[in-house]
Amino acid sequence: MHSTRWQTLLLVAAGVAVGTWIVLRTMASRGALPPNVPWLVVVVELGIAVVVFVLGWHVREYLQGKRPNLDALRAARTVVLAKASCYTGALLAGWYGGHVLALLTGTDEPGNGGRIVSAAIAAGGGVVLSVVGLVVERFCRIPPPEAGAEATRERPAPDPTTP
Repeated sequence: MHSTRWQTLLLVAAGVAVGTWIVLRTMASRGALPPNVPWLVVVVELGIAVVVFVLGWHVREYLQGKRPNLDALRAARTVVLAKASCYTGALLAGWYGGHVLALLTGTDEPGNGGRIVSAAIAAGGGVVLSVVGLVVERFCRIPPPEAGAEATRERPAPDPTTP
């Protein structure tokens, strides 16, 4: 599995933001207001980021030899969770960033200030989730084998019955 590139996440977030902005501007031209962004969104994003970070920290300690009883399957699942967090955070940052763009470029409706703030904070929560995912991916990276380690490793003897 390859590490997630931050440029890819930035591209995903930008693409989703532009798409969201187009959809919300089209809706606004027909008289609909963008939906309110509940504050609970930020709490959930940050809660998920904390869980991912804690699981990644456990894997980091395992790789440093401080937690020898960690299951390898749990470590593998943590890497997958970190990668999913990267992309989920980018999607959420783009989605709520598109809300901010639509509200900033839209007409001056009463109450848009609160909507802009809540959408901007939710977009920031998506960025935090992506960054935590990238950090945890680095925590879970297994160092490359040392030079010559493969040559000293014992290899099984060839089976004499096979031609």
